[in-house]
Amino acid sequence: MDTKVLRSAYDRLLDAAAIRDLGNADDGGWNADQILAHLLSVDASIAAVALGIVAGSRPTFDNRISLDTWNLDRIITEHSDRGDLIDHVRRQATVLCDLADQLNEEAASVPVPSLLVSNHALVLDQPVPLAGLIDGLAEDHVPVHTQQLLDLRVAVPGHT
Repeated sequence: MDTKVLRSAYDRLLDAAAIRDLGNADDGGWNADQILAHLLSVDASIAAVALGIVAGSRPTFDNRISLDTWNLDRIITEHSDRGDLIDHVRRQATVLCDLADQLNEEAASVPVPSLLVSNHALVLDQPVPLAGLIDGLAEDHVPVHTQQLLDLRVAVPGHT
């Protein structure tokens, strides 16, 4: 697989996560730490699916654990601060991209039974090729969360 687009998406996300003045979501949504914890959970799950496929098993992907607030809080608590969370996301994104770079066409095309939920609504409940899960991170998931982070910027008086 070619992960240039995914790596670039993570670069933009990590730049957004490093913005100093990130507040809370106006709509009561996730804060920056929760977004980063969610990404860590999703990325680890997809990497585990990829490793399972390489090992010969046929794993499933279910994103509900990455939406669970208890799990997000647990992940956040395991890190000393947002900088530590950002570093972990960076390292894990590198692992996921490096793993994807090594997938052959056969492994990348294995259908993965997938269940995706977003905002309490079912988005997907069907098999998706492993490559589709990984490409979905680059094309949708990471950019959406990058924008979420950018939307958390706090207006600083005197700055535009």
